Amino acid sequence: MAMIQITEDITIDEREIQETFIRASGPGGQNVNKVATAVQLRFDAARSPSLSPDVRRRLAFVAGKRMTDAGILIIQARRFRTQEQNRQDALDRLIRLVRDAAFPPKPRRRTAPTAGSRERRLDSKHRRAQTKKTRQDLPHPEE
Repeated sequence: MAMIQITEDITIDEREIQETFIRASGPGGQNVNKVATAVQLRFDAARSPSLSPDVRRRLAFVAGKRMTDAGILIIQARRFRTQEQNRQDALDRLIRLVRDAAFPPKPRRRTAPTAGSRERRLDSKHRRAQTKKTRQDLPHPEE
């Protein structure tokens, strides 16, 4: 039973991943019409015992449209001309996605604008106001 190491605490059993080979468009010459070199990798993240609920939730966010409503992550790889290279590419992309979801994002710390940036902002507003003021028509004295 081979395990795929994602992080120190997350490993995915290879049996949780299904691969389907399909014909790819693009380069390949005569081979492109005969050999199914593109790979479609499916990983049922919703039912995977390897992922914690937090990682599962973040993975759904990171994966976006690649995750179905049922929680199945689908990755298509057709970048290369050989089946093996496309398999490895799809697997690498799965690992990268799960790894991105494994660590919670750093919380954003609110910061106040510095005194200098506030001053620069007000100076630029004042300069702009002066520019517009010089464009105004002056009232003509009645003759």
